Amino acid sequence: MTDTEKPAGDRIAKVIARAGIASRRDSEKLITEGRVTVNGKTLKSPALNVTEDDEIAVDGEVLKRDIPPRLWRYHKPEGLLTTHKDPEGRKTVFDSLPAGLPRVISVGRLDMNSEGLMLLTNDGDLARLLEHPSTGWTRRYRARAFGRVTQARLDSLKKGVEVDGVKYGPVEAKIERETASHLWITVAIKEGKNREVRKVLDSVGLKVNRLIRTAYGPFQLGSLGAREVDEVARRVLKDQLPREFRRKL
Repeated sequence: MTDTEKPAGDRIAKVIARAGIASRRDSEKLITEGRVTVNGKTLKSPALNVTEDDEIAVDGEVLKRDIPPRLWRYHKPEGLLTTHKDPEGRKTVFDSLPAGLPRVISVGRLDMNSEGLMLLTNDGDLARLLEHPSTGWTRRYRARAFGRVTQARLDSLKKGVEVDGVKYGPVEAKIERETASHLWITVAIKEGKNREVRKVLDSVGLKVNRLIRTAYGPFQLGSLGAREVDEVARRVLKDQLPREFRRKL
């Protein structure tokens, strides 16, 4: 192989992620922890390309490949972490999923104190695509917050804002209703950075004490009950995906 030729196959972390075992980053961690074998040999580094002829196993279970991407809507309740394993033993989203669901990963995250719509998939590449800002999908929320603010002040967030050195893109926020003690605000964002809604509203003097994600791109929370899971129909998913992913369905 010359210096200009690429090695055959794909990086092993990418293949593991594509099978829905974990994200690429977490797949690399599985490898460094000695939990991945290729053709019966324990792998020590993720710097390896594999082909369809290679047998990959994670924790002794042979990886199933060429599985069509699937997507589910899940109503996350407050109090669950979006992680597969918590060192402190706290309850996670994946502890609460119904029996019979294949191994899935989340499309993005919701923090422990947030609730509402999460998308789950069995395909790591699909998760990466849907959570990337370039996809252009809007995340919509309802926020209950203490404090007072004018609609004009909220409208200023459409230009973007910097909070504690972090730049956030345009945020659409509208006052839905006010009570004597708090107000409800609808929020729409594109990026979904860590605790973005809470931090941006805090920057205008509002303390969020309840946050519900109601939509992720074209998918709605709707009437889905807490902890309920509903699979997105393949034809619906196909209509929303780029051409390269449609071929996998």
